[in-house]
Amino acid sequence: MFRRIGWQMLLVGVGFLLTAGMLAYLATTYTTEYRPAPGGTYVESVSGYPQSLNPLLSFYNDADSDVTALAFSGLTRMTMRGEIVPDLASGWEIAPGGITYTFHLNRRALWHDGMPLSADDVLFTVGLLQDPDYPGPPDIGALWQTVRVEKMDDLTVRFILSEPYAPFLDYVTIGLLPAHLLKGIRATDLSSLDTHVGTGPFRLTEVQVEGGQINEVTFKRFPRYYGDAPRIENLVLRFYPTPAAAFEAYREGLVEGVARIPPEGLAAAWQLENLNFYSAPSAEMTMLYFNELVTDTSPFAETQVRQALLYGLDRQKLSDAVLKGQALIPQTPFLPGTWAYDVTEVPRYAYAAEQAASLLSEVGWQRDAVTETLRNQRGWPLAFSLMVADTPQDQALGQAIAEQWAQLGISVTVQTVPPLALSGALESRSYEAALVHLAAPGDPDPYPFWHETQALVGQNYAGFRHRRISEVIEQARRTVDREQRLTLYREFQQLFMEELPAIPLYVPVYTYAVDARVHDVQIGPLMQTGDRFRNVADWYVLQRRVIVSEQ
Repeated sequence: MFRRIGWQMLLVGVGFLLTAGMLAYLATTYTTEYRPAPGGTYVESVSGYPQSLNPLLSFYNDADSDVTALAFSGLTRMTMRGEIVPDLASGWEIAPGGITYTFHLNRRALWHDGMPLSADDVLFTVGLLQDPDYPGPPDIGALWQTVRVEKMDDLTVRFILSEPYAPFLDYVTIGLLPAHLLKGIRATDLSSLDTHVGTGPFRLTEVQVEGGQINEVTFKRFPRYYGDAPRIENLVLRFYPTPAAAFEAYREGLVEGVARIPPEGLAAAWQLENLNFYSAPSAEMTMLYFNELVTDTSPFAETQVRQALLYGLDRQKLSDAVLKGQALIPQTPFLPGTWAYDVTEVPRYAYAAEQAASLLSEVGWQRDAVTETLRNQRGWPLAFSLMVADTPQDQALGQAIAEQWAQLGISVTVQTVPPLALSGALESRSYEAALVHLAAPGDPDPYPFWHETQALVGQNYAGFRHRRISEVIEQARRTVDREQRLTLYREFQQLFMEELPAIPLYVPVYTYAVDARVHDVQIGPLMQTGDRFRNVADWYVLQRRVIVSEQ
């Protein structure tokens, strides 16, 4: 009996040792990791209210852009570097000459009601854009009215342009509408159209309205999405009247993210330990325009004067003092971080008051020993007005700019006007200098802003005429080859920064705030605010624990 018990004890001991050894082996060769898991809900606060949940009308309102970016998609989309890549289209060909574009639709693309995408949806959407009563941006309607669209088969569409136009691919990023649900409507119906069926990564499931305004929109992951499926199951956007109210919603625990933190709200936001910040340049360029058509009263026709005005500006100091550092200082009129931005051969204008004074002296402006102002040989002072919008930020910028130029002996009067009045003054060329916020298009085509044909009627508000610059940007918009365009745009940027018809002052930075519980958020340059959701498929809020080998 005792011998039997001894054998049993021996077997237990051996088993114990084997188990301990196995556990020790596992402990040294395997570890526990947390990995993304599907599911969960992300809630975000947005300042402002949607006006139209329609991708054809989402250009005027950031809240509309946010909604349509999640629920709708176009034939192409824009990457974080501003490059055009396939979306609903699996690919395309451009015929020699740059006039004919043939798109092949993704066979896997479905509408949120399960119906397959077809060429009929493309023709239907384009027909609304071509309608003379289209209520969206006039330039979009005007472009589409010059394009002929043909259905080759159910999954192939051909566009025939009236002339080569390289930025065309930017115009097919517009979200499509479902023909099978909306057939028969006209462009005049778009403003009141109520459709939530798109092809995007999220399906719009609920819209809450209070007091005549949309205050919440709920999305659910679309499981049959043709692209990378999102990990997050539900996404909710809640809308608030002001940025301060949107931020307060996070402090109260009602949301996990805040769509935008304005510069004046950053100090308070930085105090919250669990709030992560993601910054990217916005698709906007703030510039100082000089009206070269008023040379009787202002010397802006002289290149040295324009160069001196830039040398005499400490742009980084302006950004730090007025914009709380939430701005990028561009070295060309293109958006930093995008494919066309190239500073390889452009002149640099670091703040240099002595260089500014030297340039002004070269063209006859000397400092008066008594008044400390610059005067020419006729005794006229170097003085002009700087027109700014009557917003607190622009007024502060205008005053700071005037103070810096005053140190050079230049007398600048800051003239504040309502934004609409400023736009009118630019269009009529009835200003001397102006602080202007320009919405930068997805494609960098500078033709509307700087071609000589736009100097009197168009967006070339400076009245700037330069034959070589005009030739370069003419050729660039007719050239579909990316490398050839880039070569031309390098020359344009070099010539522009030599001539300086306007000063690229700053690019505002968009600051996005998301709770630390939300992982893998990234943002790049934003053409619209909804572009912050470009990599939403990578985000996750849930994790699962897995055992993995360390070998």
